[in-house]
Parts: sequence; structure tokens; C-alpha cells
Amino acid sequence: MDTHNVTNTRSIPFSPPDMTELEAKYASDAILSGWITTGPRTKQLEKLIAEYTGAACCACLNSATAALELALRVLGIGPGDEVIVPVYTYTASASVVEHVGAKLMLIDSTEDGVEMDYDALERAINERTKAVIPVDLGGVPCDYERIFKAVESKRDVFRPANPLQSALNRAAVIADGAHALGAKLLFGGRLMPVGSVADFTAFSFHAVKNFTTAEGGALVWKPLPGTDDSAIYKQIQLFSLHGQNKDALAKNQLGAWEYDIIGTWYKCNMTDIMAAIGLAQFERYPSMLARRREIVEKYDAAFKPLGIRVLDHYNAQHESSGHLYITRVPGITDAQRREIITELARRGIAANVHYKPLAMMTAYKNLGFDIKDYPHAYSLYENEITLPLYTRLSDEDVEYIIRSYADICAPYLKK
Repeated sequence: MDTHNVTNTRSIPFSPPDMTELEAKYASDAILSGWITTGPRTKQLEKLIAEYTGAACCACLNSATAALELALRVLGIGPGDEVIVPVYTYTASASVVEHVGAKLMLIDSTEDGVEMDYDALERAINERTKAVIPVDLGGVPCDYERIFKAVESKRDVFRPANPLQSALNRAAVIADGAHALGAKLLFGGRLMPVGSVADFTAFSFHAVKNFTTAEGGALVWKPLPGTDDSAIYKQIQLFSLHGQNKDALAKNQLGAWEYDIIGTWYKCNMTDIMAAIGLAQFERYPSMLARRREIVEKYDAAFKPLGIRVLDHYNAQHESSGHLYITRVPGITDAQRREIITELARRGIAANVHYKPLAMMTAYKNLGFDIKDYPHAYSLYENEITLPLYTRLSDEDVEYIIRSYADICAPYLKK
């Protein structure tokens, strides 16, 4: 590839956070209030997220990873159980299964898409399967109607081990919605927000996400028949704060110093400083989602006619959150993909890959997984390139990325 005549005139990072004076003010207000750990701002953010997603309840935590793990723990999933996860995802979707001592079952992608093979999912469900963790990759919702069909079809083999599992009477659907806050999907004939469809949904508020609290995340859940939402919330609070039956806000009341430790559990609560940033982000989020959609539509209009394959972010079945602009250059090798990414970098454009399948990672190879068993995921990985997509991109930046990517990919695209 000849790069001698290319002049790097810009420096475009991959995904910087969108912070303004509003976030700075809200964080400063929290710091100066004298209340910086879990407190009123965290509770306010939980209420707003529950309402926004149509969920029954929300618990804010320090990461989406913690949210996924606590969903497994509140369901009582552990040794002797199996949990199904797509192989084409980030480690957090799967590592939580190891954390609770359950057996991880990885499923290949579809032949030409980023979602897991739903037929293979259905075949994998057995009497030990206690949960499925689908991943809304790039902010595009999975086919939850097909996922629920799969778990419902295996009700007859499900063996519940606690009251919450009995209330479901099937494998739980725990959505990894880390990318998908604000996304919607057609479910049961209605357009519904991600967070109101799966039994539990975990969101990430990490610095690279659409909506950020620097670090952070949330677990939401829909009303479950025969269960008490407040009891689930209370259990998650216990899990997230050492099993302590009073948080700092409750202990701060006059004379309320005494508390009990109900279990020897974990520490993954959200602070009010983080929540304050989230409250500011929440005010701006509709306009941020709209800007992401504008950029996606500009990219689509430029790249689809060239034969570059892209995620379908917006159609009659779903509205994405526009988190990642995942592309595929058909027919290229891994080496050629690396050349393209390097050439983008020479032009000042940071690109990424989402994802290297878990079965290619050392930790998962050590668990016995082999990428040869996941040919579709490898094929997807081999020619995948993710372009910058964030709200601070200017129109000029977007046009520069389009021109550069089209130019670099041209030799690899069939005429």
C-alpha cells in the first residue's frame, strides 16, 4: 500500500468521553456537598434509569461486570449450573460465570452476523442451564423473541433451585446491554426499550460508553411473577456493600450507627460523585443519541454502496444506541485488516476491533475452548474494523474518516 502521498492533518481518537461544564458542575456540587459515597444522587440516578428503560427497578453499581455477576448471584447460580454466552464478546460477559463457579458454555456467531447462533443456543440448553447472557453488540438489540422462544421451549427440563428460579421456571435471560442504553426493539408487537425485555439487563457507564459516569454500571430488571422487586433490590444492595444491612446514608441518620453483616459478600457500589456525572449525562443523553444516529447514517450512506458491510443500527425491528460502528471488509485476511488499521493510524484515525473471540484468548484457551469450534466468529473477527463513533466528532472529522477509509479500502473491494 502506497502511503507516501498521504499527509496526516488530523488526530482523531477512538472514543473519548463527552464531558461538559454541566458534568463538572454536578460533580463539584457532589464533592462540596460533603456526601461523596453512595447517597441521594445515586438513588436519584437509579430512579431515572428505571423510568427511562421501563424496568421495574434499578441498582447502580461500579461496573456492568458487577451488575452481571450480581444478577447471577441473586438468581442463586453457581457450581453445577451452566450459563450460555456468545463467544463473540468482551470477557466481562463470560468471566462472571467463572466468578460464581458455574460452567461457561460458549456459542458461535451466526454465519454472517454478530449475534449468537440462536438455533445452537436452543440446542445447548439442558437441565443444568440456568441462564443465557445475550450481548447487544454495538448497541444493536439481539432477537429477544427468538431467545425467549429458545428458553421457553426447554421449560420441561428446567430444574429450579431457589424461589426466584422457581418464579421464572426456565433459564433466565440476563442481557449484557453494556452498549445499549437507549436502544429499543420490537417485542410482542411493541417498540420497547432495552431494559424492559430481558429478565435482567446490565448497562455499562465506563468512560468509552455513550453514557458515562467514568466507571460505573447498573442492573435493571422487569417485573417477575411471584417476586418482590424491593427484596431483589435489597439483596443486590447487600451483595454490593459487604453484606452490610445499612448503607452509609442510612447509618448517617441520628442514632442509627448500628448495623449487621448479613453475609460475607462484595464491594461494588456506585458513589455519589459518579452518579452526579450520570445525572448531567442523563440531561444531555437524548441529543447525544441523536448525534450518534446522524454519524451512523452518514457512514452508512458512504460505505454501503462500496460493499463495506456494516451493522444495521436502525430499521423497523430496532433502534440502536449507536455505540459502535462495526464494519467488515469482505474477503480480506487478518494481515490485510491489520494493514488497514495501521494506515488509518498513519492518517491520524484510531480504529479498533470488536472483538477478538473469547476462544482465542489465553484464559479461555486454558478453560478448554478452541477457536476451531467457532468458525463463524473467527470469520467475523478476521475482517472486522471498528471506526470512531462518538458525539464530539465534528462533521469535518466524519467526512475525513469517510474519505480516508474509502480510499484505504478501495484496493480490497471487489469492483
